[in-house]
Amino acid sequence: MTIRVVVADDQELVRSGFAMILDAQPDIEVVAEAGDGAAAVDAVRRLAPQVALLDIRMPGTDGIEACRTITSGSDCRTVMLTTFDSDEYVYEALHAGASGFLLKDVRRDDLVHAVRVVAAGDSLLAPSVARRLIAAYTSHPATVSSKPSARLDVLTAREHETLLHLARGLSNAEIAAALVVSEHTVKTHVGNVLSKLGLRDRIQAVICAYECGVVSPSAEGETTGGSPAQGSKSPPGKPSLG
Repeated sequence: MTIRVVVADDQELVRSGFAMILDAQPDIEVVAEAGDGAAAVDAVRRLAPQVALLDIRMPGTDGIEACRTITSGSDCRTVMLTTFDSDEYVYEALHAGASGFLLKDVRRDDLVHAVRVVAAGDSLLAPSVARRLIAAYTSHPATVSSKPSARLDVLTAREHETLLHLARGLSNAEIAAALVVSEHTVKTHVGNVLSKLGLRDRIQAVICAYECGVVSPSAEGETTGGSPAQGSKSPPGKPSLG
């Protein structure tokens, strides 16, 4: 099946570059390009793509508002493009329903990989993106509980550990190594966590972990939690995904 994609960015060279990379893939078709959020929303409504690639900062309707409108009104999944060095809106993007985040200097292979992953129904957080998302999210301390929430009482001890590792941005393979179990078992734990807590994907699990006080940022910007993690810093390479 061909993955239909809308690419939205107010910088024409960036937009056309991403579109050209994606269109060159045999299983991906860029059905529209948009220079602002309103045009992206209109394209999604008319063309019903599986994925919308949205720049966070665009004139008029920005990427966050476009993401919110798209995810609430269609089955299209969204991937946000950001520089993070200047984007202070990452916190809002988390709640807008984005399924993935990519840096604008993303490698060609990782861009293609991200679109395929999100189209398949998974979420995507590169390790470097996860750390910045965490920093952005926890800059809003009023939303973060200092004590674990009773909401998490439905989780088993192993599921609680899995949620902790999800919040740290670990992939399924890394969680399996940390818990000394198979990746299949990790997928089961992740599915149970999402189902029991009523969460859509791993990104919402990160939000939940911080709001419920499972983890908190250390002075260095890394996360700390109730139990030590092996390999809490993900190695560079392909983004973490579920």
